Amino acid sequence: MADLYRAEIISNQSVQEDITELLEQEIPSIQYTVIPEIHGRGGRTKKLGDTVWPEMNFALFTYVEKEDALKVKAVVEAVKNRFPNEGISLFFTKAEEL
Repeated sequence: MADLYRAEIISNQSVQEDITELLEQEIPSIQYTVIPEIHGRGGRTKKLGDTVWPEMNFALFTYVEKEDALKVKAVVEAVKNRFPNEGISLFFTKAEEL
């Protein structure tokens, strides 16, 4: 069985379309789940969807094999380079099938 990884992207909603389009382009068979509105506090600012902190983040989760995990990383890096002030985070964990 191939190694499987859970990729978790948390980012400003303003780049959600950029990220999902690039993921679908680079990994045509990708399956993912998006939580469209999440609140939180990152290293630079809060995103609470209120009048004081009006922006919000989204979260995207996907399970991919190692080769595609590297593509996910490249996509996130490309979007970070294009939008360096948007606060884009990527986390991987190794997934286990029981």
